[in-house]
Amino acid sequence: MHLPLAFLALGLAILVPSSFSSPSSTIHTSTHVIHEKRAADPFGWFISHKPSVSKILPLRIGLTQQNLDKISDMLMAVSHPDSPDYGKQWTPEKVVDTFAPKRESVHKVVEWLREFGFEKEKIKMSANKGWVEVTATVEEVEELLKTEYHVYKHSETGEEQISCETYSVPVDIREHIDLIKPTVHFNHRPSPKSTTKFKRAGVNLGKPGVSTVGPKKSPDASPVPPSLANCDKMITLDCLKALYNVPEFNPVSTDTNSFGITEFTPQAFLAGDLDLFFSNFSPSLVGVRPKTVLIDGAVVQTTNQSFDFNGESDLDLEYGMALVNPQTITLLQTGDLVEGAGFDNWLDAVDGSFCTFEGGDDPTQDGIYPDPLPGGFKGPESCGIIAPPFVVSTSYGQDESTITAFSAMRQCTEYGKLGLMGTTILYSSGDNGVAGNGGVCLNARGQPVANGSMFNPDFPATCPFVTAAGATQVNPGSTVFDPEGACEQVIFSGGGFSNIFAVPDYQQTAVASFLTNHPPPYTSAQFNNSGTSRAFPDLAANGANYVIGIDGEFELVFGTSCSSPVLGSFITMVNDARIAAGKSSVGFINPAIYSDRFKDAFNDITMGTNQGCNTVGFTATEGWDPVTGVGTPNVTKLIPLFLSLP
Repeated sequence: MHLPLAFLALGLAILVPSSFSSPSSTIHTSTHVIHEKRAADPFGWFISHKPSVSKILPLRIGLTQQNLDKISDMLMAVSHPDSPDYGKQWTPEKVVDTFAPKRESVHKVVEWLREFGFEKEKIKMSANKGWVEVTATVEEVEELLKTEYHVYKHSETGEEQISCETYSVPVDIREHIDLIKPTVHFNHRPSPKSTTKFKRAGVNLGKPGVSTVGPKKSPDASPVPPSLANCDKMITLDCLKALYNVPEFNPVSTDTNSFGITEFTPQAFLAGDLDLFFSNFSPSLVGVRPKTVLIDGAVVQTTNQSFDFNGESDLDLEYGMALVNPQTITLLQTGDLVEGAGFDNWLDAVDGSFCTFEGGDDPTQDGIYPDPLPGGFKGPESCGIIAPPFVVSTSYGQDESTITAFSAMRQCTEYGKLGLMGTTILYSSGDNGVAGNGGVCLNARGQPVANGSMFNPDFPATCPFVTAAGATQVNPGSTVFDPEGACEQVIFSGGGFSNIFAVPDYQQTAVASFLTNHPPPYTSAQFNNSGTSRAFPDLAANGANYVIGIDGEFELVFGTSCSSPVLGSFITMVNDARIAAGKSSVGFINPAIYSDRFKDAFNDITMGTNQGCNTVGFTATEGWDPVTGVGTPNVTKLIPLFLSLP
C-alpha cells in the first residue's frame, strides 16, 4: 500500500530537544573547509549589490542521512527480477527509520550552532530530524560559514536573488552535513511571470517543440484521420498502439491503481483542448478531467492561453488519459502563480518525511510556502497531502551543470526512497541531444558558456533512481511496421553520461558494452568517458509529430515531453495487470528492463544520432546506447514478463 508519509512526519517545526539546550563550555575552533561550491556561474545574471547585513536568512542545514551508501543495494533487492525479495516494497515507516540521521549528527550540528552563539529558541528541527533550521542575519551567516553573499539581478526579467559562491564548515562536522540552504544553489527555475522561461539556459521545462507547418485545424474543421498510413507525418493514439504492440486495455484495478502527471504553474491544461482531442480520438473521455491535486497554492489557470502556457499540460493529459482510459489520471499541479515551484515541491506533497517546516526546500530552486511575496499563497506548504502514485511522469528538467552535487544527490535519494515504496519515476531526457537547454554546452571547467564544447547532460534524468525517457521517430517515408530511428526532427533525444552520478549496478554491463563495442569518437574533454558514470536515457518512445489539441486547434509537437507520459501509460497498464493478480506495483523498473530476461520486450533502435555541441552526438546502435536506451517497448510482451515476477 502507498500511505501518505504525512502521518509519520507532519512537517511541523519542533524545538531542539532539551538535551541539547546547553552549549559546550569549549568554543568550537576547528578549521573550516569548503563544503560546497556553486555548480555553475549564473547564466544571464549579474551582481547587483550587497544585501543588508541585517537581512534575515532562514538557514536550513540538511543533516547526513544514514544508510545512503546502501540505498542502491536496497533498491536492487526489491526491483531486480532475479532477486528473492522482488516486489517486497517498503512501508513509509521503514523508509523513515532506515534513513533518519544519526542522533550524533543532530547533536554535533546543534552544538556547533550553540557554540557560535545562537540561542536555543532560534534553533529548530524538522519532525524527522533531517533538517536543522536557524533564523540568522546575513552578517551572522557570513561569519558562521566563512562566506560572502551578493544580490544577483537577472538581465532580462529584473528578478533578484541572494547567493554565495562557496561556503565552509568546521572539518569535524562536515561528515554530519549534506548541504546548507540558501547558499550556493543558484535559481535556475524561471519565474512563473516570465513568458520567455523556455528559452533560458540551464532549465528545460519540457515544452514540446512546436511545428508551424503541421495540421492546424479549428474545432469545427474536419477531424484528423486516424489512419496508420500517415504516422510518419502525424502521430496519433492508433500510431502509438501499432508501434508498441499495445493490447486492448480493459483495466480492472482502477480503484487501486494510480498514475500521476506533474505540471508546474502557470503551465495548465484547457478543458476545451482536452475535449477537442478526445472528441476526435477518444469520444468516451469528452467531459472527463484528471483528478487534480493542488500543491502549494497551485491553480489550473486559464487567464493566459498560448502554447507556452498550455502546450505541455495539454499534451501530457491528452495522451496519458486516452491511453489508460478509464483509469483516472492524477494531476499534480504544483506552485502558485507568483512564486512557482521546483521538483522538491511535488516531492514534499507525496512524501511527508522529505517535507519539512516551510518546505525545507531551496529558496533558489523551489517555491517556499507560505509565499512571502505579494499575492502569493499564504497557506501552509502541501506536506504529505497525497500518497505517491504508482507511476509519476514529469516532462520537465534542468541542466545537470546548474545544480550542485550535494543538492542533486539529496533529491536523487528521494527518488530512490519512492522506488522502495513502489513508485516508478519517469523524467524526459531533454530535447537538445548532448547539449543542454537552448543548445548550451560546457567549457573545460564544466561551466555553461555560449561556445562550449563539452556535453551538457540533463537532470533529474541522470539520477540513477529515475527512469529517463528518450525520443524516437517514424522515419520519413516509413510506416509503423518499419524500425524507428532516434528522433532527429525539430528535437534530438537527450542522452549522454553524468558528471555527478556513478554508474549503477544494473547498467554497468550495458555501458561497458557500448563504450567497448561502439566507442564514440570523442575524448574526455567532451564527455565523461570514464565508463564509471551513470548513462542515460534508459528507454525511449516516439517523440515526433504528435497531434494535440491546443488553444482550440490541432498542431504537431515534438519532444521527450511526449515520450515520458506515453511510457508512463504503458507502465500503468503493467501495474493494472499485477494489481489484479494480487501483486505489487512494479516500482523501480530499471533493473528489470536492463536484464536479459526483458531483452525481447524492447525494440532495439539502431538508426539516428543526438547531435549537439557542434558534433553529431552519440549514435543509436545495437544494444543499449545513450540516445534511445534499451529501445522502445513491446507492451504485449512487457506485461506478461512483469506479471510473471513475484
